[in-house]
Amino acid sequence: MIGFLQSALIYIVPFLIVLGVVVTVHELGHFLAARWLGTKIDQFSIGFGKAVAQWRDRHGVQWRVGWLPLGGYVRFAGDDNAASVPDRDDLDALRRDLVAREGEAALSQYFHFKPLWQRAVITAAGPVANFLLAIVIFAGLLMVLGEPIQSARVARVEPGTPAERAGLRPGDLIVEAEGRQIKTPDAVKQLIVLRSGMPTDFTVERGGRVLHLVVTPERGAVVDSLGRTQRLGRIGIAFENAEIRFDRLGPVAAVAGGLERTQEVVTTTVFYIGRMLSGRETAEQLSGPLGMAQISGELTKQNVEVSHDVGSFARNGFLTILLLVANISVGIGFLNLMPIPVLDGGHLLFYAYEAAARRPLAAKVQAAGYRVGLALVLGLMLFATWNDLQRLRVFNLFGGLFS
Repeated sequence: MIGFLQSALIYIVPFLIVLGVVVTVHELGHFLAARWLGTKIDQFSIGFGKAVAQWRDRHGVQWRVGWLPLGGYVRFAGDDNAASVPDRDDLDALRRDLVAREGEAALSQYFHFKPLWQRAVITAAGPVANFLLAIVIFAGLLMVLGEPIQSARVARVEPGTPAERAGLRPGDLIVEAEGRQIKTPDAVKQLIVLRSGMPTDFTVERGGRVLHLVVTPERGAVVDSLGRTQRLGRIGIAFENAEIRFDRLGPVAAVAGGLERTQEVVTTTVFYIGRMLSGRETAEQLSGPLGMAQISGELTKQNVEVSHDVGSFARNGFLTILLLVANISVGIGFLNLMPIPVLDGGHLLFYAYEAAARRPLAAKVQAAGYRVGLALVLGLMLFATWNDLQRLRVFNLFGGLFS
């Protein structure tokens, strides 16, 4: 029982905190944009299931906290009606009903009768809120803690590896890779892990000279910072254990740095998806809720090991959760902008059609699109969960029980 409680504290609680913050901020983006544009809102919910707390504010919005903290939603007035997937007939029926009950002036408060640009703004506000959250967190950390700077000097080159074939030598200082300035060894590692089979340009300093070397990473066993072994791109070098310094940035530079880091996460995600769809990268890196919980737990365990007292544990834990929130928030924002029905990007796609055709897409077509989109999203979640289960060796555990 004690072991279960420890596991819950280490793996489940941090994951729920991270997911709760990210989803709440996403829904708040929709909510605040809708409120700003004068949209009538029935309910704002954090979590699903039976409410453990609820209240109504002076605007008539019911706020509730569900017992299952795995998501949330904003329900606009009129969304409990067939016009949630409206075509012209649905909108006409809803319009007649509202006019009869509340009068013509009330229509301007309902989401589906808002101008197209306002509906698009409200829909896009959720992902935008996720990106803004990540930028704020990254910028805050750059101002408070500073930007890590560590020499990326090569300590060892393994024989027979891409690094040796390309001419890298111990003592070389890597200053650029693929046009990006290299400020830490981790920046090199993050670049090459997804570039197996792709020639990569390195700029190195050697004995006062600047050299350009082309290294082609190959797929091999790579141990990540959490101690997990995965088959990713590698070039076969080890770096010197140089001292790390932190350069604190001013507000403007920190915001620029936050934007840059957010862009890097998006760019890396797009690059990985492109490599995966072209068959040059495996789908092993896709991770679902179990994988997110594992990462949260492993980082928490590392925090326990390096913290000397309760105060340092709290500080390190807070920073760890902030970084997780920032990175996952970018992922959630990007995912929601994908043009798949049931996601925000799918709604924006329908609005684009409506703008071009000057009428909503037929409700039957929208409903069919939502079913296909839901199947795609559920299939992706199942595949990611399968990856998580294999990564956690659950099937090996079950096999051992029956062998």
